[in-house]
Amino acid sequence: MASMLSVQDLHVSYGAIKAVLGISFDIDEGEIVTLIGANGAGKSTTLNTIAGLIKPDSGSIDFRGEALVGTKPHKIVSKGLALCPEGRRVFTEMTVEENLEMGGYTRTDAENAESLKIVFERFPRLKERIDQVAGTLSGGEQQMLAMGRALMSKPDLLMLDEPSMGLAPILVQEIFDIIKELNEQGTTILLVEQNASMALSIANRGYVLETGKIVKTGTGRELLDDDDVRKAYLGG
Repeated sequence: MASMLSVQDLHVSYGAIKAVLGISFDIDEGEIVTLIGANGAGKSTTLNTIAGLIKPDSGSIDFRGEALVGTKPHKIVSKGLALCPEGRRVFTEMTVEENLEMGGYTRTDAENAESLKIVFERFPRLKERIDQVAGTLSGGEQQMLAMGRALMSKPDLLMLDEPSMGLAPILVQEIFDIIKELNEQGTTILLVEQNASMALSIANRGYVLETGKIVKTGTGRELLDDDDVRKAYLGG
C-alpha cells in the first residue's frame, strides 16, 4: 500500500545555505511520525516545504500519490494537509473566533460551523474566550488556538512544529495528550518537537536529523533506547 506522504531526496536552500540535504521519508495513514534533532537541523524547513511555504531545490513530495511541489499553500490545505507553525503565529489583533475562521478559509460556512463545534469540544477554553483578542491569551491558550485553527480545515495529516515550546510542564502533557487523542480519532500526525523524549514516547516512528540529513530512523521505542540518541537528545 502506498504511503500517505512520501518525501524523496528533498534538497532545500536559503541562498547559499544548504538547509536540507537529500532527505527521504514516508508516513503511513494513521501514524504519528516525529522528526527530532538540534536547532538548525532542518526540521522546520522540511515542514514548511511540505506545506508549500518554501520551494525546494529538488526532490519530490507526494501526498496520497499526488505531487505537491509547486502547489500553492492554500491548495495543499484543501487537499487535507495542514501545518500548525512554530511559534503559534496566531493573529494577535483578532479574536479567538476570527482566528479559527481563518483556519477554515478553504471550506464552506456549513463545514466551518461543524468544525468550530468540534474544535470547541476539543478545546473548551477557546469557547470560553471566543470573543477575546488572541494576543491577550496565555501561551498555552495560544498553542491551543493555533492547533484549533489548523484543525478547522479538517486535515487528514496534521503537521505540528514545536507545539510544546515555551509551555509549563503541565501544559506540555496536556498538549501531548491532545495529540494522542487526535491520532486515535483518525488524524495522521507529523511532529517536530525539541522535547525528544515526549515526542518519541507517542510516536510510531521517528527520524533523527543532523545538519540537513537523516542519520537515524526507527520506532519511537527503538530511538528512545538508542545510546547515541539518549546522549544527544535525551540528557543521558
